[in-house]
Amino acid sequence: MTILNVSYLDDLDMDAYLFQDGTYYKSYDMMGAHKRSFKGRTGTSFVVWAPNAHTVSLVGNFNNWFGKDFKLKKYKKSGLWNIFIDADLTGEVYKFEIQTSKGEILLKSDPYAYYSEVRPQTASIVWPDTPYKWTDDKWLSKRKRTKAYQEPINIYELHLGSWKHKSSIHKTVDLESQMSALSSDEEIDKDKFFSYRELAPILVEYVLDMGFTHVEIMPLNEHPFDGSWGYQATGYFSVTSRYGTPDDFKYFVDYLHQHNIGIILDWVPCHFCKDSHGLRLFDGYPVFESGYQHIANNEQWGTVNFDFSRKEVVSFLVSNAVFWFDKYHIDGLRVDAVAFMLYLDYGREHLNLRNEYGSNENFDAVEFIRILNKTIFEMYPGALMIAEESTAWPLVTAPIDKGGLGFNFKWNMGWMNDMLEYMELDPLYRKWHHNLITFSLTYAFSENYVLPLSHDEVVHGKKSLLDKMPGDYWQKFANLRVLYGYLMAHPGKKLLFMGGEFGHFIEWNYKRELDWFLLDYDNHKGIKSYIKDLNKVYITENAFYSLDDTYDGFEWIDLNNLDQSVVTFMRKGRDEQRVIVVVNFTPETYTNYKIGVDESGYYKEILNSDKEVYGGSGVVNNNALRAVKESWHMRKYHIDINLPPLSVVYFKKTKDDHQVDMETKIEVKNNARNEQRNHRNDSSRGSRIKTSRDH
Repeated sequence: MTILNVSYLDDLDMDAYLFQDGTYYKSYDMMGAHKRSFKGRTGTSFVVWAPNAHTVSLVGNFNNWFGKDFKLKKYKKSGLWNIFIDADLTGEVYKFEIQTSKGEILLKSDPYAYYSEVRPQTASIVWPDTPYKWTDDKWLSKRKRTKAYQEPINIYELHLGSWKHKSSIHKTVDLESQMSALSSDEEIDKDKFFSYRELAPILVEYVLDMGFTHVEIMPLNEHPFDGSWGYQATGYFSVTSRYGTPDDFKYFVDYLHQHNIGIILDWVPCHFCKDSHGLRLFDGYPVFESGYQHIANNEQWGTVNFDFSRKEVVSFLVSNAVFWFDKYHIDGLRVDAVAFMLYLDYGREHLNLRNEYGSNENFDAVEFIRILNKTIFEMYPGALMIAEESTAWPLVTAPIDKGGLGFNFKWNMGWMNDMLEYMELDPLYRKWHHNLITFSLTYAFSENYVLPLSHDEVVHGKKSLLDKMPGDYWQKFANLRVLYGYLMAHPGKKLLFMGGEFGHFIEWNYKRELDWFLLDYDNHKGIKSYIKDLNKVYITENAFYSLDDTYDGFEWIDLNNLDQSVVTFMRKGRDEQRVIVVVNFTPETYTNYKIGVDESGYYKEILNSDKEVYGGSGVVNNNALRAVKESWHMRKYHIDINLPPLSVVYFKKTKDDHQVDMETKIEVKNNARNEQRNHRNDSSRGSRIKTSRDH
């Protein structure tokens, strides 16, 4: 094993310049560990950014973690250090041994490593970027042409480590004892995890059966602590080794795409964890974070904020976003904690941080976000860039040239907070808070929204969605069905966290798999069946999504019935598609409840959350309802419906009066012909019988 005493970066002078300039958006091609051919030799190159380091050495098992003869060479004044080793180090674990100007010795993982050891070990692993035989060309081609705003997007959010475990045995004798056992504080066992390859067919079968269009996976960047759920990373370019290798994850994505399922990753460019082997004080000084401790320190999460004013950090983060699309073919990123980036003082208002103009906007972060979105959409048309932004910052999903941030979707946190606040109320008091369910329509089209019922709402003492619901056992399930039915009918794309689809009773716990045994109980099976049918209706009826980004796709029929806590509206789509939605937020049942409609004809119930198969009371509208020519809700006609307790009911016009009249005439004619034919047959049969007898 020899080390070439020349700078590998001499051949990459322009790449080094672009990295420093903040415009090298595939910097992972240069940085980190790579199998290379250099100066006629094949070996392994290592490049790291440590601008304040006194010396940098490469250490690992291959040199007994002694770096005296493996010192990296500093490249000009770039802050980049590099080394070329005349050996194939594939699979070797390594770190950078950094001597600071103060004489301290730091052992740091490679910020650009493609693979890392399974926690609690923290070393990087040399992993070759070997070609993978992708089979998703058809999917990627379709993605480029897709207009996401007018397509159904129904996202199943999950955490890979706790969705299902290998040791799953769903046998239940007693629900109470099972719940008690699951409340114990057992430690997570890494041997319970399915690998990416093992999960792929299991997850795909489930998602296809349930009717979701995408999965969103909580962060897969390498992270040291399971309890951070991946939101506090150390290895931004390392897909977590908990579930397998980079090639295993490529297989996972490819398998989803083969079955027409999109994949979105949670991504955290706001902050990183303080673990000593990670990015914090990388060369003994602030490098990825600000030099001002009060700006760098993220008090709320005990983490460190990225410094978006550093051009090298911009290259690092934009490259990381590109990396997941480039190397792993993902379809989108849900960008976490955008508000923390946009405002200097978000979550730490007491510090009164201000920019040079005296306001609290973080202009460097705004510029980074715009560069990020512009880059992704130029390189990957059809990608999804979704902002988790919890404030009223304007134009989050507007184009950059119109003054926007350039995302194409934003989580609608306002709708989520209002709806959960409303649903937790006793139905008796809901009429006093009617605005909580109607206010969102005043701004529903100001951005392109995703309606999230995410993991954030079922942890930290907030209770599960089912347990949030008021009332007795039956009413809890009925209320949950109402929430889901209103979610699906409200303008915006959809997101539901795992477990919600079958009424998970307790809060999500990352240490254990979901309580799949609950499906042994009828009410939980009913919720699952309901979600499956609800998803099918959503995908089938383009009225729910094809005009999702405009007021042309929504129309109130009655938003003012606060005394009965009932709202009625119409979703409208392409080709004159219409669906009428009636939501009853109280346990009262109403017969002959009048709904104003614009046209004569017949209206058929296409979904009713109160069906017995879902766990409801069975108040349904079995027959098509003929519109009565009598004005109601300022419309020419109305239909009289059975409105079940705590329910959502969808109606769709099936026939107009002319069709019904024609069908009636045809039916009358057919009946008359049949009677004549039967009469002739009877006469003929009688004659034959007579002849036979005479014979």
